[in-house]
Amino acid sequence: MNVQNYIDHHIPAQFSIKHVAIVRPFNWLILAWQDISLHPKASLAHGLIVTSLLLVTLLITSIHVYVIAAAIIGFMLIGPILSAGLCEQSRQSEQGKPVSFDSSLEGLKRCQSSLIQFSGILLGFTMTWFAISALLLLVTIGSALPSLQQLLWGNIFDIITPMQLALYTVIGGLLASIVFVVSVISVPAIIENNISAIDAMVASVKVVSENIPTMLVWAALIVLLTGLGFMTYLIGMVVIYPLLAHASWHAYRDLVQNDK
Repeated sequence: MNVQNYIDHHIPAQFSIKHVAIVRPFNWLILAWQDISLHPKASLAHGLIVTSLLLVTLLITSIHVYVIAAAIIGFMLIGPILSAGLCEQSRQSEQGKPVSFDSSLEGLKRCQSSLIQFSGILLGFTMTWFAISALLLLVTIGSALPSLQQLLWGNIFDIITPMQLALYTVIGGLLASIVFVVSVISVPAIIENNISAIDAMVASVKVVSENIPTMLVWAALIVLLTGLGFMTYLIGMVVIYPLLAHASWHAYRDLVQNDK
């Protein structure tokens, strides 16, 4: 079975992938803002939780490089589950149901198995990143990471070389690109249909392949808004995270026709 046949085989039968205009991501953000405006407490509660996790992560990893692995793995694991709550909130709002923080957690309970599977796959990507990073550092630089004692008493950015930072940036960018491709509509698809993580990710790959210009714009907006969140010392992430998560629901609605 070739790649195209594999993709077609794993996309749920009721799914039809649509082509959308290159400017549509801006509309997803507008609709996401409307979701936040309708239910600000529930949306911003999710944003506050994620921002708090990011803040703790930064505080820890600014001291100790070996904790970076555990911190990133932990956030990669819990990130999709948290976004699932916001996608569930958008789904409930779309159907005219009462929306609250508690009700937004119903999707996590309903699709627990698939969401855990999806998080586990992202965890695998992260572990691969660490393994490749270590190999590249060993081959190209020929030195191990700084010792635990050095890192506990020194500034990590005074110890890691520019080449090491460049390697991590390149590898991290490749990982982020892969994760973007397999997760554009994965969580909303799981939330609405309770399909397997593999089927949702395959559908996401198909969506990206059919809408490359639009997806490039969407990826750029995600990077831009996320960067803005960090430039505001994470204060902006309280709003930006739920904005992007709600927008992912509207992206799914725009890109996938569900005939069930």
